[in-house]
Amino acid sequence: MKDALHRASILSNEKYRGVRLKVTRNGLVASTSNPELEEAEEHIDVDYNGDDLEIGFNVTYIIDALAAVSCNEIDLLFTDGNSSCLIQPRDTKDCRHVIMPMRL
Repeated sequence: MKDALHRASILSNEKYRGVRLKVTRNGLVASTSNPELEEAEEHIDVDYNGDDLEIGFNVTYIIDALAAVSCNEIDLLFTDGNSSCLIQPRDTKDCRHVIMPMRL
């Protein structure tokens, strides 16, 4: 996931660094765009059982949180498209990161 977000972040707006995450049962799509009308889209396989969700974040904050996690599987916990996201390793609950959403 971290590599996919790095690739998508290349074409994000340099000032706001926003990434839109669309989460469905089929996977997660991370998309970015910039004022020059360039776009990036990355598809990531995920295990998700909830309702479809679309939410925006500063991509740098997500990448930093993922870099601090040293396991292969993580949990991203969402309430809705306007609430914070909790990122934690699946194998331990000792490390938790909360990221606030942004409007895109």
